[in-house]
Amino acid sequence: MILTVCPNPAIDTFAYLPKIKLGKSNRIVRIQEFPGGKGIHVALAIKELEGEVELVGVWAGSAGEWIKSSCADFGLKVSGLDVKGNSRKCFTFITDEENSDHTEILEPGPKLAQDDFQSFKAHFKRSLAKANIVCISGSWPLGSPKDACQQLVRLANEQHVKVFLDCTGVQLENALKEKVFGLHLNESEYQETIKTLGAEALEDVVCLALTKGKEGLDLRYRQEFISAKLTLDDVISTVGSGDCLTAGLCYAIAKEMKIQDVAKFGVACGAANCLREDLGMLYKSDVGRLLEQVEFKN
Repeated sequence: MILTVCPNPAIDTFAYLPKIKLGKSNRIVRIQEFPGGKGIHVALAIKELEGEVELVGVWAGSAGEWIKSSCADFGLKVSGLDVKGNSRKCFTFITDEENSDHTEILEPGPKLAQDDFQSFKAHFKRSLAKANIVCISGSWPLGSPKDACQQLVRLANEQHVKVFLDCTGVQLENALKEKVFGLHLNESEYQETIKTLGAEALEDVVCLALTKGKEGLDLRYRQEFISAKLTLDDVISTVGSGDCLTAGLCYAIAKEMKIQDVAKFGVACGAANCLREDLGMLYKSDVGRLLEQVEFKN
């Protein structure tokens, strides 16, 4: 079973409007809402691939209840900690203006009380008993200790559960003090990590996935190296593609696939997310078709 951890879930909100006029009233013409947060995207993708998965998160208020309910509607097993406050909303504003970039406004989410993290950690430890891989993704709520991710990694290592990370900043810096099986970084995150910690900090990571946008995936897995990419003619949205790629990697590793198939699942899952308007989600049928289109580079 793959245990996915989403410390700071969100309601991802796409808001469509003709243009954004600063200092004036702006009328939204259409809204779409999706359960969000990197760990949730990972869990939903693994579930769609028919992998065994459980989602653990920190949930707050009516927004947290909506996110949990939406995930359960997809058939996900959901657990974790309920705290005071309200889970965040992440708004992406989309306009009709030519060459307009998506504009994001992100709420902070709840603040953990002093004992909240210890309760979450205890729940995580109990959930580990059923897992052979744990994937920890995304940011942490306000009030979380700076070594929150590191503490979870240490617990997983004590129970001999492989840990796959997709996080950055101080949480990643501290987590890398422990044994980390897998890590997904984009190119800028990778450069920042080796600038801060040195390349030696990543030497013991068994599965290191470096994504480079249209250039695809560079994967080091058990001392083997491979590069893979997939070119799409039409892209609807890339939001959540990195998370779906992480899901594909974890799914393939859980199935004990060889490096070529691990790379294929990662790239195909990341690409499948781009084909639908559903934010941060993929369809198994798309993945199956795209697997045969993955190209390997020398």
